[in-house]
Amino acid sequence: MAIPLKIFDRLSTGVKKFQPILNSAKSRDVNESDTVVIIADILNEICGFDKYSEITTEYVVKKTYCDLAIKLDGKIKTLIEAKAIGLDLKDEHVKQAVDYGANSGAEWVILTNGINWRIYKVLFSKPIDKELIYEFDFSALNPKNEDNMEYLYLISREGIGKSLLEDFHSQKQALSRFFIGQMLLTDTLLNIINRELKKVSPGVKIENDEIKSVLVSEVLKREVVEGDKAEDARKKIIKALSSYQKSLSKRDSSEKDNKNKEKNESTKDSPDEDSTVKTPGAV
Repeated sequence: MAIPLKIFDRLSTGVKKFQPILNSAKSRDVNESDTVVIIADILNEICGFDKYSEITTEYVVKKTYCDLAIKLDGKIKTLIEAKAIGLDLKDEHVKQAVDYGANSGAEWVILTNGINWRIYKVLFSKPIDKELIYEFDFSALNPKNEDNMEYLYLISREGIGKSLLEDFHSQKQALSRFFIGQMLLTDTLLNIINRELKKVSPGVKIENDEIKSVLVSEVLKREVVEGDKAEDARKKIIKALSSYQKSLSKRDSSEKDNKNKEKNESTKDSPDEDSTVKTPGAV
């Protein structure tokens, strides 16, 4: 992902500035309130959010408060649950952050102690679930490495404004073992495998069901083809393929209509032999 030079410079400069600040805070074992102040400064100076209009502290979620919230165009985009810099991030903290997101309708939540950052997508299913999109150690970031700076770019003002987190998630999802595993089991891919196998063994009759059975039982891991994530991937692939087929049919229908229209117009413009005007005296 290409990061604009001006933004890269801001991210890189900010990382250089805040790494020693965070290391000092950790050595002093500062409390949660002081950690929140540093995180808010990171969101402002590195990520580019306006400190007074786009970063909200103690955001009210029902009858409790989330440490920080990012607001763009009057809408909450991301919730940030902060912990003291010396505290290890635990599952109970993840649940707390995801609950905030679920109760406020925020799709993205960040859990951080200033050094360790975890970015989650809230899945509004029944029951509510979450997916860890990525995580990084701020103290280990290389300010000259674009891949490292991408971690911050995705949650920056520019990144969130362009929905880059959603794009990153879609790419990650498409390359997940569950999606690739389920894709291998579609009729389209089974037909291709069958065709290639027949080139290797032209005299052997192979059925797609036989190929599928071998893939499921011997090639793919059980967790890839079974379970909730595998089923979710299967449904999304079916839906995507169905939409693709509909778009193809719609396009073909539109092209056919255009051809018929062009043909009708061509026929209309062609001179009729019987209506040809003859000049006086013509034989």
